[in-house]
Amino acid sequence: MGDLIRILFAIFLPPVGVFLQVGFGTDFWINILLTLLGYIPGVVHAVWVIARK
Repeated sequence: MGDLIRILFAIFLPPVGVFLQVGFGTDFWINILLTLLGYIPGVVHAVWVIARK
């Protein structure tokens, strides 16, 4: 159930989904940058980070 919530956050607010998975790590800051550059890359990265761990 926890992964489902994180994936929903990843779709609507990608950095929040990554933060819930890894905290304030490198992946979080990469996701902030990707989300600022384009929403879709941020979503893809967030789902990848959540699925990976």
